[in-house]
Amino acid sequence: MTTLADRVIAALRGTHDHLAAVVPTLSDDQLAAPSGAGEWTVAQVLSHLGSGAEIGRAGYDAALAGTEPPGREFNQPVWDRWNALSPRAQAAGFLEHDARLVGQWESLAPDVRQSLQVPLGFLPFPLPLAGVAGMRLSETAQHAWDVDVAFDPAAVLDPGAAAVLVELYAGPLGFLLGFIAKPEQLPAPAVVRVPGAGVDLVVGDGAAVVASDGAADAELSGPPEALLRLIAGRLGPAHTPAGVAVSGSVTLDDLRRVFPGY
Repeated sequence: MTTLADRVIAALRGTHDHLAAVVPTLSDDQLAAPSGAGEWTVAQVLSHLGSGAEIGRAGYDAALAGTEPPGREFNQPVWDRWNALSPRAQAAGFLEHDARLVGQWESLAPDVRQSLQVPLGFLPFPLPLAGVAGMRLSETAQHAWDVDVAFDPAAVLDPGAAAVLVELYAGPLGFLLGFIAKPEQLPAPAVVRVPGAGVDLVVGDGAAVVASDGAADAELSGPPEALLRLIAGRLGPAHTPAGVAVSGSVTLDDLRRVFPGY
């Protein structure tokens, strides 16, 4: 039986392998093209993921060694170095550093996958490996979409990664919705059923993803990936597939205002 950490690491491998197949085929012009991430180019998205892998590995290595994680002063020189790279070097560097990070997690013994706790500077508590790797999956899955959508307006999140991310948001990553959501954008609380994902999106004083239970005020039709892209602000009108809609007390535009993206 697989654990949540196992499923997250497997999803990270799938996302890496997808990008490892796509990125080397991109021309210089394609690397300089606008991505799905705001004002970032495709290469800048890859640079963000590459520097994140380098920074993440430093904290993860410290947790394995039982030492203090690097402070914030570690991050800025890493970002500066990556920002100074050419787009082609940013793309190649992402592939190298992401492969190292995913490979390192894959190499962990089952008991370490279950027991390891990783301190994070912005949280008052450490996260289990499933949570830390889950945060990385949230980034890589959404940013892989940012790369894909630059060349395919109908791009969607990988279904396997989306299923794991729903599980994470209903579990150890639920706290992230407190940073992402703007529940005050709804005039009244709402419970939005998401049958395709088997969960409810609850928006009230905050926001939460919970197992479907009881009555709901609205329904979001569509696959799990639609919920994930909604939460990440990546379900705009131009990229909402046919069949994805909201009925009931709130509209899809209402929920887009609650989750404006990051």
